[in-house]
Amino acid sequence: MGLHRVVEPAGVLPQAAWRLDASPVVGPNEVRVRVERLNLDAASFRQLWDKHGGDGERIRAEVLEIVAARGKMQNPVTGSGGMLIGTVDEAGRRSPLGLRPGDRVASLVSLTLTPLVLTDGLARWDGRSEQVPCAGYAILFARSIAAVLPTDLDPELSLAVLDVCGAPALTARVVGERVARRRREADPRPVTVAVFGGAGKSGSLSLVAARRAGAGRTVGVVPVVAERDALVAAGLADVVAVADARDPVGVSTAVTTALGVPADVTVVCVDVPGCEHGAVLATEDGGTVVFFSMATSFAAAALGAEGLAADVTMVVGNGYVPGHAELALDLVRSEPGVRGLFAARLAAD
Repeated sequence: MGLHRVVEPAGVLPQAAWRLDASPVVGPNEVRVRVERLNLDAASFRQLWDKHGGDGERIRAEVLEIVAARGKMQNPVTGSGGMLIGTVDEAGRRSPLGLRPGDRVASLVSLTLTPLVLTDGLARWDGRSEQVPCAGYAILFARSIAAVLPTDLDPELSLAVLDVCGAPALTARVVGERVARRRREADPRPVTVAVFGGAGKSGSLSLVAARRAGAGRTVGVVPVVAERDALVAAGLADVVAVADARDPVGVSTAVTTALGVPADVTVVCVDVPGCEHGAVLATEDGGTVVFFSMATSFAAAALGAEGLAADVTMVVGNGYVPGHAELALDLVRSEPGVRGLFAARLAAD
């Protein structure tokens, strides 16, 4: 689990540690990866962007400072990090990950628990995109998860997809369970799904995953007209609504108007704080809210639901569901609308 890499405070797991030992010597059950590119998670990058007013030099300097001080990439404000791609340098003799030197891999665990050293000063990164070309190395533990990169997809596209692959897998599970329950109860009502941030990476994948899991009607919620037009063109949602997810009454009204009823399942995939109460209001009693955003305040979500007397189940998207990488990559391969949105985002970056 990487406990031996924790420098401070003693006794916690690597994700909760303030600082990790990122020395390059590989333990018997560890793997060292020569890092090629990081993908900062959306909430962390948004926070850095807002803090520094989009100044790429200052963003780059802070990322370097964080990694140097902490031995990992963990934004001290959001608590989140991202993931990486690279090539395996060395695998310990007892590593259970099945990786061999020369394998090009993506880590499917957060940078917040991955020992990391950057050796190039991020000289090739302008600080203005989530994807960070770099040189350095990282250490994976026995309980880490990694996937060999597919050969049929561009590595940058694979990195962007695998960064959020937990979202569609968890959405599919939650929606599928609700669809199965309706069938058992002979309830003819279609399962309705709302996805906040429907034009983003995790949101677009979640919309398609919900449809494949049997959702009868979906709404993608986006903040601006340009994202509405892109999502409509992609054809991933039955209806698209423009609303500010931070406006509880406004976004819940938009969802209910679009679906005709509150959502059975609401998936939050936005990278800004303050969307908890709108998600609760947009969801019917007995429904489920999936918070797949590191910008979420789980205290605000729980206390807000209590204050609204809302009988909703709230699920924390932890980023891991068995088979999540394969599912997300298959959605990108088979859904031109999803692939187009990802390609446009990468081109903009």
